[in-house]
Amino acid sequence: MGILYIVPTPVGNMEDMTYRAVRILKEVDLVLAEDTRTSGILLKHFDIRNQLMSHHKFNEHGTSAGIVNRLQAGENVALISDAGTPGISDPGFFLVREAVKAGIEVQCLPGATAFVPALVSSGLPCDRFAFEGFLPQKKGRQSKIESLKEEQRTMIFYESPYRVVKTLEQFAEAFGATRQVSVCREISKLHEESVRGSLEEVISHFKEKEPKGEIVIVLAGKSDK
Repeated sequence: MGILYIVPTPVGNMEDMTYRAVRILKEVDLVLAEDTRTSGILLKHFDIRNQLMSHHKFNEHGTSAGIVNRLQAGENVALISDAGTPGISDPGFFLVREAVKAGIEVQCLPGATAFVPALVSSGLPCDRFAFEGFLPQKKGRQSKIESLKEEQRTMIFYESPYRVVKTLEQFAEAFGATRQVSVCREISKLHEESVRGSLEEVISHFKEKEPKGEIVIVLAGKSDK
């Protein structure tokens, strides 16, 4: 049987690509990409001339069976997303699950993912944390926030720049305006920025200065004192 490789790609800076990731993407029989246009730019940058196949959340249930068949026939396949590690708020889980069920070896390469640098640089405890990813946009959003009121671990959320102020305001209402937070944007890019302080202070900052780029919110857990 072949091997399914899960290959992280840079979240911003192309220099974050690993030597091993480049080698694997050159050697496999097929590269699965969330968006072939975005990934085509990455592959061209590293002179990777390999077959690209579209694999995203809208077609993964239909394409995974055929991919598993190819792996069972001895082909090696690499899965990449637009940025970061596949499976972390990106397509990947379903294919990995199907490959594991079929007895296929799955190797995930270490590499870029947005929440780790945001967490470590936040100044908040990072020995224990809860990764929540994207909150529901509408149905279930408020109940999800309410369910986290007693969470003592540092919490991590992904958010759109268009909704970040609204989200922070909802957090302030649920957790209190003095709860500490770090909002990290444009990780590893030229204009990377972390805004730290109380929810009230960070809300005020982004009301004056419109947030741009990909956003990671790192929120302090409930104090047990």
